[in-house]
Amino acid sequence: MPQSLSNILLHVIFSTKDRVPFLQDAKLRKELHAYLIGTLRDIDCPSLRVGGVADHVHVLCRLSRTITIAGLIEEMKTSSSKWVNREAPDIGSFYWQNGYAAFSVSPSNAEHVERYIDNQDIHHRTQSYQDELREFFRKHRVEFDERYVWD
Repeated sequence: MPQSLSNILLHVIFSTKDRVPFLQDAKLRKELHAYLIGTLRDIDCPSLRVGGVADHVHVLCRLSRTITIAGLIEEMKTSSSKWVNREAPDIGSFYWQNGYAAFSVSPSNAEHVERYIDNQDIHHRTQSYQDELREFFRKHRVEFDERYVWD
């Protein structure tokens, strides 16, 4: 086959350092999500959905066949943290947590994940970030050690 084609969808989740609610301002959060969409487009990993709440983000995107998952996350986190620190210096030193969670998504399940991301404000009225991740780890059969997941 002369072409290299793929359709790998990822649901990526990462939080602010120590889950500090840096992104409480809805306008800043919306602008950050737009910035992430542009970053993803620039690295040929188009977003299907970007959303989140004051202390974390969710991204559903298509993984380019020329980038690793770690490279994707590094680009998103590095460029967006610089952007937040430049655009909102009054919130203090902004950092993302060191780690992240990334899960494969079947194209047939993409709409469900998009709705899930769209409803983050409602969802997090009753569930913490930590409980949300624990649920994802169980659902996707990811073994984890609580001592090393939260930073």
